[in-house]
Amino acid sequence: MTDVSPAPASADAPVAEGSTAPADAAPEAPASPSFDDIDLPAPLRRAVDELGFSTPSAIQAQAIPPLLEGRDVIGVAQTGTGKTAAFGLPLLAAIDPSVREVQALVLAPTRELAMQVADAIASFATSLGGLDVVALYGGSPYGPQERALSRGAQVVVGTPGRVMDHMRRANLRLDTIRVAVLDEADEMLRMGFAEDVEEILSHSPDSRQVALFSATMPAAIQRVAQTHMKDPVRVSVTPQSSTVKSVRQTYAVVPFRHRTGALARVLATSPAEAAIVFVRTRAAAEEVGTSLVARGLIAASISGDVPQKEREKIVERLRDGSLQVLVATDVAARGLDVERIGLVVNFDVPKEAESYVHRIGRTGRAGRSGEALTFIGPHERRALKNIERATKQTLAEATIPSPRDVSKHRLAALLTQVPERISRGRLELYRELIGEFVAENEIDPLDLVAALGAMSVGDDGPGSATEEEEFTAPSPRTEERSRDRGPREATPTEHGYTSYKVGVGHNHGARPPGIVGAITGEGGLHGKDIGKIQIFPHFSLVQIRGSLSAEQMERISRAQVGGRELRIGPDRGPRGGKGPRRDGERPFRRDDRPRRDERGGRYDAPRRGPRRGDA
Repeated sequence: MTDVSPAPASADAPVAEGSTAPADAAPEAPASPSFDDIDLPAPLRRAVDELGFSTPSAIQAQAIPPLLEGRDVIGVAQTGTGKTAAFGLPLLAAIDPSVREVQALVLAPTRELAMQVADAIASFATSLGGLDVVALYGGSPYGPQERALSRGAQVVVGTPGRVMDHMRRANLRLDTIRVAVLDEADEMLRMGFAEDVEEILSHSPDSRQVALFSATMPAAIQRVAQTHMKDPVRVSVTPQSSTVKSVRQTYAVVPFRHRTGALARVLATSPAEAAIVFVRTRAAAEEVGTSLVARGLIAASISGDVPQKEREKIVERLRDGSLQVLVATDVAARGLDVERIGLVVNFDVPKEAESYVHRIGRTGRAGRSGEALTFIGPHERRALKNIERATKQTLAEATIPSPRDVSKHRLAALLTQVPERISRGRLELYRELIGEFVAENEIDPLDLVAALGAMSVGDDGPGSATEEEEFTAPSPRTEERSRDRGPREATPTEHGYTSYKVGVGHNHGARPPGIVGAITGEGGLHGKDIGKIQIFPHFSLVQIRGSLSAEQMERISRAQVGGRELRIGPDRGPRGGKGPRRDGERPFRRDDRPRRDERGGRYDAPRRGPRRGDA
C-alpha cells in the first residue's frame, strides 16, 4: 500500500491567532494547488469553473491525481471535506458517454447519501453530453429505477440492498463497470452490508478501479482493501487519532436501564446552548428522542432514514436555537457543523476509537470550548481504556446529577429572573391573592413560596415518580443486543404479570409505542398495565399486569402494527417449552432474504462459504 502524507493543514484546521514561526523552522509548505494544477479533462474543468470551485480541498488535491492515473485509492476523510468531488470527477473522466452501459458504481450506506452523491455527480457531468446518472435506493418504486437502467445509465449510485435487488431482477449487470466507489465504507459495514458489498464487488471485473472512502479505518475496512484493491494509494486529510483539544472529555458508569433518565438529568443541568446525543441505531435514536421530549426537553432525532428535507429543517432548528437536543446516529451527524453545540453525549461506547473522535469533534467548534460525556456499563471499562489508549487522553469520571440537583438547577435559573419581573410591575393582583391565602390558611409565607417553587420545577414531593425508576420499555442497548449478539433468553416475567407473545417484530417496523397503543386501545387497558417489552425480529414479548380474557385477546389480535395483525397469545417459551429456541430469536441478517426474486428468476451469485454467525 502506498501512503501519501496528510496535507500540512486542511482547509478548516484551527490555527492559533498571532502565532509566528520560529527562525529555524522548516521552509514554508508550498501553497495549496489550484484546479489548474490537476490534469482534468476539459469538459470537467469547465464544470468545475461553472460550479465555482477554485481551490481543491485537501482530500481532492491528494485523491484526484492518483485516481486519474487509474490507481486504487483509500481516502480517510470526514463528510464535508469535499470527497464526493474527490472521487466523482475522476470517475467521470473514466467514462465514455457514447457507450450506453453501466461503467461506474458508487455504493453508499443510506438512501439520503445515495441521492446526494447522485445529484453531485450529475452536476459535475453537465458538460459531458449524453451521460446519465441513476440513484438506486429502497423506499421508492422499482419501476422508474428499472426504466433508467434500461435506457443505459452509465453511472449507478445506490445502497447495497437495492443494488442487490436489481441484480437479482437482472436489471443491473456489473461486468462492464470500470470504476467502483465505496463511500462511507465504515458506516456501510457497521450497518451490516459487509456480505452485500463482497457479493457486489465479486460480480465486477478484476480490472476495475476501486476507490474506498471512510471516516474511520477499522479492521473490517482493511480486510476489504486487501481483498478487492491492488496496491492502493492511501490519502488522509487528518490523523486518525487526533482529538479536539478544546473538548473536556469525561465518562460516567450508568446501567443501561437508567441511561435515559441519567441523560435527561445531564441535559437539564448542562449550561450548553445545544447538545448532540450519539446512539448506534435508528431505533435507538427514535426511542431516546421520544423519551427526552416526554421529559420536557426540546429534542429531535435524525438517522440515515430521515428524509433530507426533514434533516435540513432539524439542523436549521439546531442552528437558530429553537432546538436544544439532537439525538443522532453516526452517519446522520457526519458533516454536521453547528457552533452552538457545547455538549456531546455518547449514549454508549463507540466501537472504534476513530468513531469516538469523530463524535466529540461535533463540539468545541470555532474556538469554543465543549464537553463530551460517554456512558459506559459497569463491565465496559476495557472499551474505555481502548479509547484512552488510542486518543492518548485520560477521561475523568463525571458524577450524574440527581433529581435533587435538577430541581435545584431549575429553581436557581428561575430565581435569576425574579428581579427583572419585579421591576416590570403589575404584581398587585398576586400580592392580594397570596395575602388572602396566607391569612385564611395560617401558612408560613416562606412555606408557600417553597411550595410554589417546587411546583414550578415539577417536584411533586415524596412518592412521586422520579427519573431514577427502572423503565418498562426496552432500552436502545437492549434492542441492539437482540440484533447484534444473537439468541438471547426472554426477560423473566415480573410478579403479578403474564407474558404474552405478539406476531410483530423489528422486521415489521414494530416499536414499543405502537405495541402499547394497540394493546391498550383494543384491550381496554391503561399504560401502567403494560410491563416490559422485548422486540425480536419476527415477534415481541409483552408483560401485562394480571391476565387477559379470551375476548380481550381476540380484540387485540385484530389490531395492527405496521400493517400486520398482533395475533396475541400467552407466551409458552421456545416451541412451547421444548426443542431449540425459536428461529425468530436469532438476529436479523441480510442473508435471510429469499434467493429468488418475485418473478421467479434465480439470482445465481454463489455464496462465498458460510457467513459469520451462520450455524
